Amino acid sequence: MRTLIVDDERLARAELRRLLTAFPDVEVVGEATHVDEACERVEALAPDLLLLDIQMPGGTGFDVLARLESPPDVVFTTAYDEHAVRAFEVNALDYLLKPIEAPRLAEALERVRQRGLARPAAATPSTPLERAFVRDGERCWLVQLAQVPLLASEGNYARLYLDGAQPLLARSLNYLEERLDPARFFRASRQHLINLDFVEALEPGPGGTLIVRLRGGQEVEMSRRQSLRFRERMTP
Repeated sequence: MRTLIVDDERLARAELRRLLTAFPDVEVVGEATHVDEACERVEALAPDLLLLDIQMPGGTGFDVLARLESPPDVVFTTAYDEHAVRAFEVNALDYLLKPIEAPRLAEALERVRQRGLARPAAATPSTPLERAFVRDGERCWLVQLAQVPLLASEGNYARLYLDGAQPLLARSLNYLEERLDPARFFRASRQHLINLDFVEALEPGPGGTLIVRLRGGQEVEMSRRQSLRFRERMTP
C-alpha cells in the first residue's frame, strides 16, 4: 500500500512514519507539507493512500482533493474534529484525530484494504457500455463507442470526437469512465478519455508527461500521474 503523508508539522509526519512501521504492507513513498507540494507528489508518485492533514499552508486538505483529477484513497489525520462531516462527504475512508493511536490507525488501514478488495467489482460493470444516443443539432443517432477515439469533459457533459462530428453526450466523463471497457478506454487526464485502439504515436512531454497522438489528428497531453500509470500498464 503506497502511502503519501501530507502534514506541515515535522513531528506529526515522523510519528506517522513510526506508527506505520508496524504494518509490513504499507510503504511510505513520500511526504508533503503544503497543498501545492501534495498535488505534485500525488501526480509524480501515484500513491494508493493519502494520510492527509486538513490545515496546512496554501489551503486545506479539501483543496488538495479538489485539485486532483483522480484522488487516491484518503484518511484524514487532524487535530480538529469539526471537519468530520465534510470529510466523509468527499468519500474519506476514515478521520483520525491527533494524537493518533496505533489501534485507530490499524482500523483505518483495514478500511483501505477492504476498499481495495471491493474496488475491481464495483468499478467494472459486468457489461461495459457499448452504444450511446447522441444529438447534434437536428441529427440524432446511436454511436458505437468503440469507434470513438476521444471523449472530452465539458462540465457535466462529454464531447465525443468522431469523424465529421463532435456531439455532446449528456453524461459526465466520470460516469462514462466507470461504464466503458477499461481494456479499451484510458483516463489520460481530468479532461480526456482516450480509446487505446486509436493511439497512433506517443511522445515525451514536459515534466514526465506523455503526448498521445490519435488517428484522426487529435493530440492529448496525459497528466504526470496518468502518464506513470500508462507506462506501468504497458510495461510487460
